[in-house]
Amino acid sequence: MIRLFLALLLTFTLPHAKSNIDNKINDASKRISSFSKTFSSINEKMADNAKAILEQKREILQQEKYLQELIAELGEKESSYNENTLQLQELKKSQDMLKKQQSEIEDELIFTIAQTVSLSIILDEKYTVNKESLIEFEVLKSMLSNAKEKAEVLNNKFYNNSKDIDFLSLHASSLEVAISNIDKKRKDLLHTQAENKNSLKKLEINKESYKKELKKLLNKQDELKKTLAKLNIIKIDETRKAQEQKARKEAFESQQLPPDEQLLKVKKHGSSYKAIKTKEYKGAKTIAPLDFYTITKEYGTYTDPIYRIKIFNESISLKPNESNAKVKTVFNGKVIYADKTAVLDNIVIIEHDNGLHTIYANLSQISPNIKTGKKIKKGYTIGRVSDELIFEVTQKSFHINPIRLFQ
Repeated sequence: MIRLFLALLLTFTLPHAKSNIDNKINDASKRISSFSKTFSSINEKMADNAKAILEQKREILQQEKYLQELIAELGEKESSYNENTLQLQELKKSQDMLKKQQSEIEDELIFTIAQTVSLSIILDEKYTVNKESLIEFEVLKSMLSNAKEKAEVLNNKFYNNSKDIDFLSLHASSLEVAISNIDKKRKDLLHTQAENKNSLKKLEINKESYKKELKKLLNKQDELKKTLAKLNIIKIDETRKAQEQKARKEAFESQQLPPDEQLLKVKKHGSSYKAIKTKEYKGAKTIAPLDFYTITKEYGTYTDPIYRIKIFNESISLKPNESNAKVKTVFNGKVIYADKTAVLDNIVIIEHDNGLHTIYANLSQISPNIKTGKKIKKGYTIGRVSDELIFEVTQKSFHINPIRLFQ
């Protein structure tokens, strides 16, 4: 009764569960593919980590799907497996008995055939015609006839017994195949469970690595905001700052990834960032701060795909195509800040006309002659960068997309 109930339950619930898992895997797969093409709002290392996490999540979903299928299949076949095992044991007992009988029949048949041959030879001999020889002849003739009949019976019995043995062997082989298939499924189940466990461990490691990188990026942003606020270049909204800190704390304390349908929503501009003060750059195009570079982090708002944290990138990150590359000022101006910091390494801030400021952070070194108050011309070398240059532009507390200055 319990088995019947479980079978009915699996019949109704498994197709629905399987369909949901298939949909989740397909959705995750599509989003990961989209992610690879559109993720340009964060640096390359974090993008790789985020992609690895999402791929791992997809792999776990596939493993869970396979596990559910295996468990359901084994549940359905468990009763037949037990029945087949018992039946196989009985068949093997029957086979052993038939083989023993066959051996006995074979021995008796050989003896009977030998007896028949011997009687035939004797009967072929010429007897002296007398009363005693005639009686002996009739007795031998009767014995030969009985021996032939017995040999025929034994031969038929041997043949039928052989057919029964072959039938049992064939049936036993099919049962062994069915049992072997289920045993393999059980091994597959254990193997997939182990893989699933390892995948979850790997996922946690990737998440932890990603969390460190994300916190590092957020700390750099916060440190730069503090520096600009101290210089009265921008103003920090304390209410929004508190909300951001609370949201970040809740996100990092969460041990779960977002729901599968929300795994990936890159470049989604949230309403909480509509108040960010940005403006279009309408001036003349100028030079880039680096001669040869790759953009690894773009300007704008996006939602972090792992922790769902909304981040506004006020700056862009430029990776130089050579080590220890020169960093140049993009306009004429005056240095109002040049110092080393704990989080952003070296920073140089230059003030230009019309309330415009350009910020150069994460410098590996500042040129020795760059001091606060120094006036410099466009193209002047203010320092060098080995990793990535963080480049930001503001104008009267408004943020400007730095790429618009030179592209």
